[in-house]
Amino acid sequence: MSNDQRHSELMPHPCEPCFPTPREADLPSYRLAALDQDFILSNAMRGTRFMLEYEKVEYILREWGIDSTIVVFGSARVSQEDEGPGRHWYHSAQEFGRLASLEGGALAGDGRGRRNVIATGGGPGIMEAANRGAHDAGAPSIGFNITLPHEQKPNPYSSPELTFRFHYFAIRKMHLAMRAKALVIFPGGFGTLDEMFELLTLRQTGKSPMIPIILFDENYWKGIVNFDLMTKFGMIEQKDLDLFSFANSAADAWKIVRAHCLSTAEPA
Repeated sequence: MSNDQRHSELMPHPCEPCFPTPREADLPSYRLAALDQDFILSNAMRGTRFMLEYEKVEYILREWGIDSTIVVFGSARVSQEDEGPGRHWYHSAQEFGRLASLEGGALAGDGRGRRNVIATGGGPGIMEAANRGAHDAGAPSIGFNITLPHEQKPNPYSSPELTFRFHYFAIRKMHLAMRAKALVIFPGGFGTLDEMFELLTLRQTGKSPMIPIILFDENYWKGIVNFDLMTKFGMIEQKDLDLFSFANSAADAWKIVRAHCLSTAEPA
């Protein structure tokens, strides 16, 4: 039997002129690992994909010199066209984004890193309004978008270079929380409640710094969450009610945030 007969199609003859053929060059084993999409998207590489989602955003934020953020949460379902309270919430989030961007350090006119940059989930509604306020001030702002079954479309006001897309909620939440110097939570639904209670839990358990958490529109929040009843039944302690505060105007919300963000030492 000749050498040629001993080699199958999947085990080609090793001589330089006949390997790789176009067919063999496309075999999964021969692809460069970093360029093999089937491999990168396989279950075995899920941990690596977590790392990539974290590192890509981290790299870009550092390149932009963003030291800290102010995170704004709230419903994607409100708009400035609403007849009810949604219009007030939208314009209040827009005004808060403008005030925080003008006065908080996002413009970086003093030569230091950008501080207290508005960051949202990147979508419509309250997120759009807060990004829009930063845009009105001429400041950059961040949109942390997430891939959903019904694709979320980024709003047009987050800075294009700082508009990200995540597959994993966990990594998105990390980036929302890890640079945050304050959280301002406007009325919203399941997604807003998810973010709010996760961050309250981090504060309650000492897993995050004691940053201000502001619930916008006291009547809304006290209407949908009976915090006092939770205390009465011993589900939380009375002191846990000090983990957050309420505001009913953009100016009041910024006053609370300003007292913390502009009186503490800058991050390393």
